[in-house]
Amino acid sequence: MLNPLTILLVTILADAIAMAVLYSLRRAKIPGVGYWFAANALAVVALLGTALQGHASPWLTHVAANVLFALALLLLLEGCLRFLDRETRPWPAYVGLVPVLAGMIYWTFVAPNFNARVALVSAYHASLYAALGLLMLRGRPANRPRYSFYFLASVALLLCVGHSTRGIMYGFHLLEQTNLTQVSVPNIVFLALGILAPPFLSIGVVMLAHDRLAERLERLANVDDLTGALSRRAFLEIGGGLLNASLRTGMPVAIAIVDIDSFKAVNDTHGHAAGDEVLAHFAAFVARELRIGDVFGRLGGEEFGVLCPATTAAEAVVLLERLRTRFAAAAPGDLPRGLRYTFSVGVDQLRSGESLAQMMARADRALYAAKAAGRDRVMTA
Repeated sequence: MLNPLTILLVTILADAIAMAVLYSLRRAKIPGVGYWFAANALAVVALLGTALQGHASPWLTHVAANVLFALALLLLLEGCLRFLDRETRPWPAYVGLVPVLAGMIYWTFVAPNFNARVALVSAYHASLYAALGLLMLRGRPANRPRYSFYFLASVALLLCVGHSTRGIMYGFHLLEQTNLTQVSVPNIVFLALGILAPPFLSIGVVMLAHDRLAERLERLANVDDLTGALSRRAFLEIGGGLLNASLRTGMPVAIAIVDIDSFKAVNDTHGHAAGDEVLAHFAAFVARELRIGDVFGRLGGEEFGVLCPATTAAEAVVLLERLRTRFAAAAPGDLPRGLRYTFSVGVDQLRSGESLAQMMARADRALYAAKAAGRDRVMTA
């Protein structure tokens, strides 16, 4: 039969490995990682204290070890809250540490009762695991993959069931023991469950951290950092999908190539910082004014693209002309540094059997025609 002390030492090793992995993520500045690292550090100290039962003071091996382990789990929960951008703190859980501490002292020194201590700690752990599981199920962002959230939720809820069972069995004296390191089949089973908790919880939070890194990489690849518009690559990829859908359904698709007029003069006269402000201001205005379903991206420099599904060229002209009119009516205080600027637009519609590049080329020619006609206008091919 496995020795409980061996199980505790293996758990300590698993926590130490998790700390090393989490420490490697510190530069990524992912919310919650600091809490998760601290949780594993406290768990290592708590487990070391537990392993010293019979060789050190009960204040360390019983009271401090159990309270630190409960605090470690609480920090894990708080790290998940920070990861999900929740600013609220789990104050009821912090308050719950007080009766845990009081109960550990009372049932260790005043009226020694091993079963009562186990039932108390198990109840606290079960409540935190339940909170963690529900947080992961309810807090998952709608635009992210489910796997890492469901994995951590499943682990937390399984541990909740395990600790609830343990608390009931010891609390109602279905099991009788005198200490945690006592060799017995039920104790080995519950300790085996305990050994799975730290590595699986650590795997779960590391998966969350890597999902956040993947999200950042996806954003860098798909979103222009300065303007918040789609990158050229993402815009063309979505455009290809819209064209394929149009071929299947027969619905029209229109495109508008939009260019800020005399943008070089803005950079030359006011500096590139002012130019960046103009680009960001313009992109924010266009994104705010477009319809739901329209696709907006930065094609390069001061040139942007708008894809309008289920829209003819004539309807796109009306949409872009309305946008141009509203922009022209903007108050000086709403403009970056009070700079008044305009934009020109070339519009065209998908024709049978052509590619996105061909449609864009015609819209681009319409844009040059708008520039040649005096700028600040919308023209079709």
